[in-house]
Amino acid sequence: MIAEINTQGLKATNPRTGQVLDGVFESNSIQEMNDVVCKAEEAFHIYKKASSKQKADLLESVASEIMKLGDELLDRASAETGLPIARITAERGRTVNQLNLFASLVREGSWKEVSIDTSIPDREPIPKPDLRKLLIPIGPVAVFTASNFPLAFSTAGGDTASALAAGNPVIVKGHNSHLGTHQLVVGAIKKAVWKCDLPEGVFGSLLGADFTLGQELVKHPAIKAVGFTGSFSGGKALYDIAVRRKEPIPVYAEMSSINPTVLLPNALSGNSASLAKSLSDSITMGVGQFCTNPGLLIGLDEPGFDRFAEQLKENIQQSCGDTMLNNGIHVSYNENSTSALSREGVELLGQGKALNDLLAGTPVVAITSGENFVSNPTLCEEVFGPYSLLVKCKDKEQLKEVLSRIAGQLTISFMLSEPEAEEYGDLIELAESKTGRIIFNGVPTGVEVCHSMVHGGPFPSTTDSRTTSVGTDAIKRFARPVCYQDSPERLLPDELKNENPLKIMRKINGEFTREIIG
Repeated sequence: MIAEINTQGLKATNPRTGQVLDGVFESNSIQEMNDVVCKAEEAFHIYKKASSKQKADLLESVASEIMKLGDELLDRASAETGLPIARITAERGRTVNQLNLFASLVREGSWKEVSIDTSIPDREPIPKPDLRKLLIPIGPVAVFTASNFPLAFSTAGGDTASALAAGNPVIVKGHNSHLGTHQLVVGAIKKAVWKCDLPEGVFGSLLGADFTLGQELVKHPAIKAVGFTGSFSGGKALYDIAVRRKEPIPVYAEMSSINPTVLLPNALSGNSASLAKSLSDSITMGVGQFCTNPGLLIGLDEPGFDRFAEQLKENIQQSCGDTMLNNGIHVSYNENSTSALSREGVELLGQGKALNDLLAGTPVVAITSGENFVSNPTLCEEVFGPYSLLVKCKDKEQLKEVLSRIAGQLTISFMLSEPEAEEYGDLIELAESKTGRIIFNGVPTGVEVCHSMVHGGPFPSTTDSRTTSVGTDAIKRFARPVCYQDSPERLLPDELKNENPLKIMRKINGEFTREIIG
């Protein structure tokens, strides 16, 4: 269940038991929101000038303070989400690791993309000016936390970490499903800000009983960008508000993805049993409440397909549902999976064992033909939860047509042999235009936090296919380029000075170097 709202404030509930948890949390007023944003705006003028060391120290201090919360944080997050302690512990590790990763990125400095083209005053027919460019922070960032990751995509998650790393104050709109978890992490971040002797407005937090507060936050003229992870309807609503502002701002929303998995003949004939096991595990992992859940499986009517389908069916039938994150997600899953099964040409392939838990989500896999999929656009819609649709295509051309009908995705996976990589190269090329990450012989669940990760994709998976919400490139969402032309040396930021006092990697006249300009 989501937070209970009464005249005394917001209360969290345990989705496994329906028990109302300890703690009453006040919903912020519009005036309080304005005060928080104004503090952030004031803090920006100081924080944007903070050294790389100061910003890195802050990120590392946040990580340290989160770890100091110990079992209290783990127990509260588990109680508010129904997720097991082991999952919460792993997610805390990811959260802390990504904070430390951004700290190392900030210290290293190359993310600022410093580029210097020195002057050529005697160039004919006109002199060449001295031009020096780098990325700078943009201003206060609003972050909306996700329901399915109470830590890693939440209060101190990737959006917050990357925005702080770039030098921007952050205002987090907490999720009403994890009120106590949010409060604990807010306390850790504020303690870190205080210990690092930074202005209080570098970090702020808000709670709201409905959508109004978040909408007004996005409208506030001091907010310069928005980070969001959640539903398509929620992300698109915020995006529409942002583009209608007098000063439109970017909304980096991760929203909807069915993460197609293409099953090619050699993969099915060679290891169908292990493939069926891997995919059934991926479909049911975390009760299917991952943005990279494999919601669509596509294969050819070749030897091995029917055997794979039968093995997948058996695995799903042996699986058990588990408690979903909140009542809203549970209701939506039941409605959407039931609706999907009622569509013409769609048949139930296998269904997991139902549990009597209050908000249990039962795994479901359906099957349809390629022809039916192509003629029914609604089959492309996401069913958030442990649901997947298996599509049987009569030939390669139909498989390609199925793939072409799919909108933008976070991931597209290919299960194939090496010879098939060349034979089906046109499908892989098509996938490149549809997704931010192409996976070979692996399931989509599991997102590595590193420099090379892309967790993004064309609309509707995100609102900006040029960006990622996971990995170090996420920092570039909250920065913009500025160029100094013929600037006096003393007015230049340290990153652009001739002596390169920060010893960072720079592109000078087209070549990367750490050398000084002499």
